[in-house]
Amino acid sequence: MRDLRAADSPRIEGENSDHAGALAESGAVLPPIVVHQSTMRVVDGMHRLRAAMLRGDEFIDVVFVDGTDADAFVLAVELNHAHGLPLSAADRKAAAIRIMGYHPYWSDRRIAAVTGLAASTVGLIRARSTDRIEQLNTRVGQDGRVRPHDSAESRRLAGELIASNPDASLREIAKAAGISPATASDVRARLARGELPVTPHQRRASEIGVAAARRAEAAPVKFIENLRKDPSLRFSETGRALLRLLDCHVMDQRQWDDIIQSVPAHQRSTVVLLARECATIWQGFADRLARWADDTSPRGPQSA
Repeated sequence: MRDLRAADSPRIEGENSDHAGALAESGAVLPPIVVHQSTMRVVDGMHRLRAAMLRGDEFIDVVFVDGTDADAFVLAVELNHAHGLPLSAADRKAAAIRIMGYHPYWSDRRIAAVTGLAASTVGLIRARSTDRIEQLNTRVGQDGRVRPHDSAESRRLAGELIASNPDASLREIAKAAGISPATASDVRARLARGELPVTPHQRRASEIGVAAARRAEAAPVKFIENLRKDPSLRFSETGRALLRLLDCHVMDQRQWDDIIQSVPAHQRSTVVLLARECATIWQGFADRLARWADDTSPRGPQSA
């Protein structure tokens, strides 16, 4: 345990000594702590580490993770949000600001999912932190796809912000929703008249965009269907194994959301670590396959 470094904790006040003492006195077997391998800094489990020290233990079970310092901090927030002593609202808001600095292109909903804040709250934090956080015209959503701001969606978000934060200024609402102050004013006026924040024309355009997104979601399913028709995959053991693996992962966002909701609280940190490890394995597989394809692709005639 002497080799471990203190966590870059998302907790503003640091460790809670009472919580660590209670863990030490409980006599329970403590789950492994999570440690960033390259720095030996604790990512998740400082209270468990402190409890082990209070008990006089010399060793503690550890799960190592790789990645950048930013990756480690995001994981720390995710794991602290998932179990153990909950992060305070102030902790989560401070964490959101740091994550925006690391990943300015992440969507408000994606940051909200990590920190446990509402997406509208993340939007307001972004608007109030423009001196520290780059404002972009595109964002990466929870599904990893890059999307431009949709005007109808931005108006809906502005409506949510106005309803949940009536004291916020039009400028703050505009920055949070990615619209102009004039548009924010129009949204507020429409809500005051009992109307929807989105005009009928924008609703139709947004519905067309949603339909296109659903078609894009269905594309992987079609790819799988085409692969299944390939005899070289269907009639080889490794080919069938590949098809089974791919088939397990081609699900729409709603199915993934259902799976997330089904994971018990006491197993979330384990599932997060396994999912990240699987993602790393798939990324390595994709990179190796791409390099192999480049190396073996036919070349055109070479000039002497």
